[in-house]
Amino acid sequence: MTTMNRRGLLKTGVAAGVLAATGMPLRAQMTRGGKLTAGLSGANTSDSWDARTHSDIFMIACCQGAVFDSLTEVAADGSLVGELAESWEASADAKTWTFNLRQGVTFHNGKSFGADDVIESLQMHVGEESKSAAKPIVEAVAEMNKITDHQVQFVLASGNADFPYLMSDYHIMMYPAGMIEEAIANGIGTGLYQVQSFDPGVRMTATRYPDHYKGDSAGFFDEIEYIAINDNTARMNALMTGQVDAINRIDFKTEALLNANPNVRIQEVTGNQHYTFPMLTGTAPFNDVNVRKALKYGVNRQELVDKILLGHGQVANDTPIGPANPYYMELEQLEYDPDQARFYMQQAGLDSIDVDLSASSAAFEGAVDAAQLYQASASAAGININVIQEPADGYWSNVWLKKPWCASYWSGRATEDWMFSTAYEVGAPWNDSQWDHPRFQELLLAARAELDSAKRAEQYGEMQMILRDEGGVIIPMFANYVQGLATSIQTPETVGNLWQMDNGRMAERWSKA
Repeated sequence: MTTMNRRGLLKTGVAAGVLAATGMPLRAQMTRGGKLTAGLSGANTSDSWDARTHSDIFMIACCQGAVFDSLTEVAADGSLVGELAESWEASADAKTWTFNLRQGVTFHNGKSFGADDVIESLQMHVGEESKSAAKPIVEAVAEMNKITDHQVQFVLASGNADFPYLMSDYHIMMYPAGMIEEAIANGIGTGLYQVQSFDPGVRMTATRYPDHYKGDSAGFFDEIEYIAINDNTARMNALMTGQVDAINRIDFKTEALLNANPNVRIQEVTGNQHYTFPMLTGTAPFNDVNVRKALKYGVNRQELVDKILLGHGQVANDTPIGPANPYYMELEQLEYDPDQARFYMQQAGLDSIDVDLSASSAAFEGAVDAAQLYQASASAAGININVIQEPADGYWSNVWLKKPWCASYWSGRATEDWMFSTAYEVGAPWNDSQWDHPRFQELLLAARAELDSAKRAEQYGEMQMILRDEGGVIIPMFANYVQGLATSIQTPETVGNLWQMDNGRMAERWSKA
């Protein structure tokens, strides 16, 4: 099997031709059979099999992690491998990409998978009314051409060396052409597991799809059951009492209890997950860069790492690019400085300011406590933060992207362009700070098409600096993924750090011990 990580792709040069060919390595140590029961947060009664709407781990794990497939997949070690695409090639300018599709694949209703399915599945994301978070990715495709039943060509508006990575986005699932509505209604994909039942916001059950194209290399359970447990205490109890085999988002305050249970083990993975406080920069007073700078100096980042993460993470610097990204730049750290915060308040013509900050455990565990700590530290600079505790149910539909300032989180992305185009590009549906900075946008487009790694490093470095100094998102900390597993569950030596729960693919990669 040949795979290529992003550094290797750029070092070799896109013009080298075939960038990745894939196969599925056997994992002899994994045991086939049994059932995986997981208790997961991030579920909503509005959940569906429409991947365009997915935003949290419950549906990511159900959809991309079990029932549906992408064209490409970010492996646990961060390399890019093919899923429904076997290989891909690029033109010298990275504008034209040809994907060779895997043959012999069927959807769960028996329909064969091919080029028509790819084109129709991508076309779902574009259009004036589309609210898909992957809209910016697909809109960059100027042409989609069916070469053969198992070969598709994408012509981009401008070169993008990261395009194969973007095809692994959990919003871009492959649906059967001509029956997409039926597939969304019933969960008809090409994944390792076939849906048996689905109660939105409650649970999903599925069984191993017979004769799957991944063979014996993945999908080791006979059946899976994912239970929605948004309440933190209930989730911990479910694991400790043996009701579930795995949970996400360990409550650090109860970690000692879990460690004392001989049937439970804690798994900690360092990645690019970051906890944030985005503000709508088109709304006063956040439209004033001096107010934003004052807020940046008003937060005690180390205190949040110590008291909210209990050390399970590290201080961040108001940029979403973390140490796991290839072009991460170590910038001078913004430190807590009430005097500097007060200086920028004065630059904004203010002696003090009153602002509302909405928070909920739906954003991240400890978000309300974090907001209150922020409230206390900022008060020394004349910044009066009114913390509004919002209900967890409906937080992502009623608060995020709607309230002027709120708590949020991001899992991070494997590449800089993927992260920036999802959350910081003008017009992106998930641009949760309404960020529109001319120089930043100019660099975003330039770096996307740049094939020289050194030049890209300079461009992405400047973008990180702009966000640190002027951005509308307070990013005080990177948080490790800390999840709980029953000792009866076996995981590979390397566990994915792109999303929670092994990139959401625990049903594919884990097994009974």
